[in-house]
Amino acid sequence: MSTVISKNTLLQDASHRLEGAGIEDGRFEARHLLCWALECDLTGLFMCTDVPPDVHARFESALQRRLAREPLAFITGETGFWTLDLYTSPATLIPRGDSEALIEALLAQSLPRDRALKILDLGTGTGCLLLSALSEFPHAWGLGVDLAPEAAHLARRNAERNGLAQRSAFMAGDWVSALSGQFDVIFSNPPYIESDDIAALMPEVAQYEPRRALDGGQDGLDAYRWLCRVLPMLLVEQGVVIFEMGIGQIDAVSSFAARHGLQEIARHNDLGGIERALVLQFNGKSVGA
Repeated sequence: MSTVISKNTLLQDASHRLEGAGIEDGRFEARHLLCWALECDLTGLFMCTDVPPDVHARFESALQRRLAREPLAFITGETGFWTLDLYTSPATLIPRGDSEALIEALLAQSLPRDRALKILDLGTGTGCLLLSALSEFPHAWGLGVDLAPEAAHLARRNAERNGLAQRSAFMAGDWVSALSGQFDVIFSNPPYIESDDIAALMPEVAQYEPRRALDGGQDGLDAYRWLCRVLPMLLVEQGVVIFEMGIGQIDAVSSFAARHGLQEIARHNDLGGIERALVLQFNGKSVGA
């Protein structure tokens, strides 16, 4: 790699190699990796004609990681979600577009944008849900909780990056064990993959993303059973819970929730048409397990 190489030649070769490794949109990913290596945006990439040796070496190193099916967001260390740019790390799941259905579900509740909401995000990961909600409600305040200290630290960095640190706090802990007080909105994207299905997931997920954030037990519903019992204690009356769901889980979780005073009020599909967000409202009464 001692001489410059044509950008187009480099991209064409990388695209073929990525697609040969089973990565569908090799051209897109090759461009993304080269932008990262060049430290430029797509406009800068368009203006570039030749790639110098040091950038080529940086690009090739990143390409080798992607060919091993390491997620793109872990290689570049960042991704987009809603209107935000977020840091990523192997300590958390990578934010996905499907999860934006939870923000759309909140906005569909038509709450006044100037309302001083108190928002809780359980299993906050990168902080993507909480921070996106705070970006839409400028007088809201939020708390994000994650079992992993590394995740709580990452979410705090993302709050700082997006100018939301003054209206948010993050802590590491066993979700609700250290919490008191009541919230207007609670988000949770808990582990919901059936334990036996994890090994069959795409390599980017099964090999690189944290298992604790994926494994929902034998039927994928363990976290929902527990959350439906404890969340009413943390909600104001008429407060809402917004869960992310796996395929085919929404009816079972709605049934669990109803037994604890959480009544289904809405469902929202993701971009693929899958029922992804379940909105529940606390009516102040629990009828038991």
